[in-house]
Amino acid sequence: MKTTIEVSGLRKRFGPVLALDGMSFTVLPGRVTGFVGPNGAGKSTTMRVILGLDAADEGRALIGGRPYRSLRTPLRHVGALLDAGALQPGRTARNHLLWLAHSQGLGSGRVDEVLDLVGLATAARRRAGGFSLGMRQRLGIAAALLGDPPVLLLDEPVNGLDPEGIVWMRGLLRSLAGEGRAVLVSSHLMGELEGTADHLVVVGEGRVIADTGVAELITAASRGRVTLRTPAPSAAIPALRDGGAAVDVTDGGALVVSGLPSERVVALLNANGVPFSEVAAHRVTLEQAYLDLTGAAAGHREAAR
Repeated sequence: MKTTIEVSGLRKRFGPVLALDGMSFTVLPGRVTGFVGPNGAGKSTTMRVILGLDAADEGRALIGGRPYRSLRTPLRHVGALLDAGALQPGRTARNHLLWLAHSQGLGSGRVDEVLDLVGLATAARRRAGGFSLGMRQRLGIAAALLGDPPVLLLDEPVNGLDPEGIVWMRGLLRSLAGEGRAVLVSSHLMGELEGTADHLVVVGEGRVIADTGVAELITAASRGRVTLRTPAPSAAIPALRDGGAAVDVTDGGALVVSGLPSERVVALLNANGVPFSEVAAHRVTLEQAYLDLTGAAAGHREAAR
């Protein structure tokens, strides 16, 4: 079951536009890999190349060591959701999946299983053209899971889902990775990836900016800073600055202290008689870490130019 996605040195040009410029990364089984970057970074083109929908000018994209187009029954190897609207609106949800199942040698029993799994069993005989965006997303996920594949590529899978659906999707992705599948999720919602992804591939201008664990990225972006909550910030700030710290005030009124370990912060506060309710390691959100990373990368590129 364990299968890896390998992307190596992809280059792709659309006329004068260089969409991919040496894109390289690996998606390992057993974890959810978030695939993130600004619009135009090359995410969709990369996923299309992996799935054989676009041909790269250079490089290769392999699933389990093989190109997608060489797979005889591809839905048994890789499931994908790129566009939830890519369906025949006149077909019922069940008939849409039956058509896909028959093309892969799968039986109707599997169709009913995935309809139940994604919560569409009661809507199976409704025409897909009348579905909401969230229901079309669920139908797209059902199609991706139809062949019980070891690899999944999902582009913005929570798009259109209500809060209950987002919680369901989060659990589904974690469950699929827990079964040993390689799961690649392209998303703009950093908050969702923070609670779901184990690993992150950050891209910009057609190449990889960072290929790292989510926890490692957040730790690096937090830069050893300390969060301080005190009812006397006017006394705490000069005491800490005199001790060699840099101090910033957050919108919530907490102080973020840089340049001193938490033990030294506590010692300075106590020495100056400053009361406090919390001194803890500062932890940025994944969104903040991502913005720091992409902003720094953009700055380096501009300097190079």
